[in-house]
Amino acid sequence: MLRNIIIKLFEYTGLGKKELENSEQKAREIVAKAQDECIRIRKDAEEEAKKIVSNTIEIEKRISKRERFLDEQEEQIKKGRQSLENSKKQIEVTKQEFEEKRDSVLSKLEKIAQLSKDDARVLLLKAWEDKLKTEIASKIRASEEEIKEKSNQRAKEIIVDAMRFGASDYVAEYTLTVVNLPNDDFKGRIIGKDGRNIRAFELASGVDLDLEEESVIRISSFDGIRREVAKVSLERLIKDGRIQPQRIEEIIEKAKADIDKIIFKTGEEILHRVKIYNIPPELTRILGKYKYKYISGQNMIVHAIEQTKIAFALANELGADVNTVKTACIFQNIGKVIDDKEGSYLQLGIELLKKYKISQKVINAIYESVNGNFSSLESSIVNIASKISDNRPNSKREGLDVYFERIKAVEDIACTHKGVDRAYALQAGRELRVIVKPEELSDDDTMILASKIREDLEKKMDSFPGQIKISLIRQVRSESLAKI
Repeated sequence: MLRNIIIKLFEYTGLGKKELENSEQKAREIVAKAQDECIRIRKDAEEEAKKIVSNTIEIEKRISKRERFLDEQEEQIKKGRQSLENSKKQIEVTKQEFEEKRDSVLSKLEKIAQLSKDDARVLLLKAWEDKLKTEIASKIRASEEEIKEKSNQRAKEIIVDAMRFGASDYVAEYTLTVVNLPNDDFKGRIIGKDGRNIRAFELASGVDLDLEEESVIRISSFDGIRREVAKVSLERLIKDGRIQPQRIEEIIEKAKADIDKIIFKTGEEILHRVKIYNIPPELTRILGKYKYKYISGQNMIVHAIEQTKIAFALANELGADVNTVKTACIFQNIGKVIDDKEGSYLQLGIELLKKYKISQKVINAIYESVNGNFSSLESSIVNIASKISDNRPNSKREGLDVYFERIKAVEDIACTHKGVDRAYALQAGRELRVIVKPEELSDDDTMILASKIREDLEKKMDSFPGQIKISLIRQVRSESLAKI
């Protein structure tokens, strides 16, 4: 049929016999190839089918074997359960027989001993308790002593490590500052005509100048900030060369502004060294006054940082709040640099910290560390760190802080009187210079005020040895500006 179709196709297209034969040959080759391919595919399929059948038979055998194994296991489990039930029943029977025998024996023992079961138990326990009491007490005492010894040793190790961590160099305290002069001719210029320059300088700066030593001027004051302002001002006046009262006042005011900037920068450096952040700028500035303040011979910066390092080590070791401890140590003595208010340094410091919204936890730690009534671990750590820093060898000179308090008390007594503008204690407290307000007090009032201050000092400063010279200064200055 295929051949007839091809013949008709060739007749229709007009092809010859030769082309027809070629086409038939190609057709036969194609058919032969198709048959061979079909045979190959069939053979592969038969082989694959055989493999599948073989695998299926193997799987069926395994499943059958597994089922037989499971049946055997199930049978064994049933037998085990039955055996367990039988054993359980036997145990119950044996237990019941034991209870009956025990009750019988106890009944006989009670009749013989004339004691009930509860009475016998009490006597037995008491006998063992009496026997072991001594041994137990001995072991408890030994354990307590061992624990106490280990605790003390561990506490010593922690404190020693903390002290080593917070060790710092000793800084001596000075109440004198020295300014070198290019030559002695400057002494006359600093004194001025009739001493007006030196008087103006001492009044404006609140210090006492000593020019007796050759080529130097000694600045004396218990207030470190005043000494620093006076030193900077003197150096600038010497460099400038124009030394007269008005210029002196200008230089001193500018020096005060510059020292104020240094104080603020110092406060920032202190906080940076102990890694305390987010402190208000004004509080930072007050903290910077530590640079010019001393506590019994130890600079307050040194004391605060040393105490903070020790407390930091203790807090880390004991698991306390490190930030609270550090902040409390740094601000514990901040009230000591507040000079313009009355009250204890603790009260002034706490009021200042509350004003700038410092954490109540920090404030409590400061208050309790000073008063000794501890409600938190942080308060105890701050107190311990402060004592370690205070009492280590060569850290302080005893009595110097009391001396400063007396000097300040002399000034405060004078400032309580009406009409007093400023008061400065000079010559280690041996001289008191009081500047009065000329618009409020006359010359006669000034004389009376001097007598009142003397009486107050004699009453309130009875522990201050020696004599105090009181000098009241009333100066009227008139100025006018002419425009030409």
